[in-house]
Amino acid sequence: MPVDLADLTGAGRSAVVTMELQRGVVGDLSSFPELAAAVGDAGVLSNTARLLAAARAAGVPVVHCTAGFRADRRGSPRNAPLIAAMLRRPEHLVDGTPAVDLVPELGPAPDDVFSHRRHGVSPFTGTTLDATLRALGATTVVATGVSLNLGIPGLAIEAVNLGYRVVIATDAVAGVPVDYARAVMRNTLALVAAFATVDEIASTFT
Repeated sequence: MPVDLADLTGAGRSAVVTMELQRGVVGDLSSFPELAAAVGDAGVLSNTARLLAAARAAGVPVVHCTAGFRADRRGSPRNAPLIAAMLRRPEHLVDGTPAVDLVPELGPAPDDVFSHRRHGVSPFTGTTLDATLRALGATTVVATGVSLNLGIPGLAIEAVNLGYRVVIATDAVAGVPVDYARAVMRNTLALVAAFATVDEIASTFT
């Protein structure tokens, strides 16, 4: 069914949400080299930076979803194989270290908002994200970041369950391997989200 992108993402309706675009995930301190390489090959950081610049200029809220752990790992359940593997690495995404920081290409800008978590693989459950988006007046989530393996599908499905519309910025997301990431877009995310490029989305902000 055709989608009126401006009706979804026009000024006053949307917020741009970045997912785990952190130095220790996809940046210079990445613990996931294959994912960081996919992000680099797809131009995810430069495309996201361009989208954020357009959003900020138009007054569209920008929210960064980040993840990290206490150094002693308290409060972070080892309830999934990926999380258990990460928690066994004492240096991985320790709160207060540069690895948790947003990649510098994205700022942050003074008006950006953060939603941080120490659990799970997706950004809504048990965090301030839903309350933050509602306070900002957003009814549509524009999703960017990583990964198409877990974080982006989780973000999209949770957002839909909470009543939001979702638009995936197709040139500002990545996963591994690339063929699998494309299959997730085609076979899963297409069922819950609209797709548009960064430039297409940015054109609706003004």
